[in-house]
Amino acid sequence: MHANFIRQKGDRLINLKLAVMNKNSIKNIVLPFVICLLIALALYPDSNLDSKLYSTEGLDLNYNISAELAMAEDHKTNATIFTPHLGKSFEGFKEALAFKESQGDYFTVNTLGYLGKYQFGSETLKLIGIYTPNQFLHNPELQEKAFIANASRNKWILRNDIKRFDGEFIGGVEITESGILAAAHLAGPGSVKKFLRSYGANNFADAYGSTVKYYMRKFSGYDTSLIEPNKKAKVRL
Repeated sequence: MHANFIRQKGDRLINLKLAVMNKNSIKNIVLPFVICLLIALALYPDSNLDSKLYSTEGLDLNYNISAELAMAEDHKTNATIFTPHLGKSFEGFKEALAFKESQGDYFTVNTLGYLGKYQFGSETLKLIGIYTPNQFLHNPELQEKAFIANASRNKWILRNDIKRFDGEFIGGVEITESGILAAAHLAGPGSVKKFLRSYGANNFADAYGSTVKYYMRKFSGYDTSLIEPNKKAKVRL
């Protein structure tokens, strides 16, 4: 009898374990299925969704601000915005010529001994009152003043040729004051006179092959009205 009791108790334990295992098996199957079903519902919405409910038709969606607001001054900053575009201004003329001469380098000396940003020769410097080339090379302010003085002197020498030829065409090149002054910077006013008065037949070229005609074309049409013709132009610091 005691043995029967033990056997019955063992059967009950086995049945209980089986029930627990079945319950866990059902949970392991049903739970992943439910999760997959929820994901599927999220990824595949109702195909009968009415898109008209979400239409933007008739709504004012113009987000462009007015010109007044766009140009309004920002009082939160005092930063100045600079632009490299100088156009045909006098500053544009100077910087374009300087870039052609030296790529704008104040401290360069070329293979022929020409100095600085605008590539001055020592003899030209003497004409405008500069007798210390080494000081000139290391003084950007002096170089800028030398450019103005030299251009003023050249403009005085060429004043009559500017009046006579400005707006004319020589060899397909329109002659302008800025082109004349640039060519004079390259070759001297005498060579420019020869070019103009020979109608391009006498076309000076420097040691690197740059010609009066090339400078006339390349630097045509800049505003050089700020240059005052001055026979005795000198540099003064």
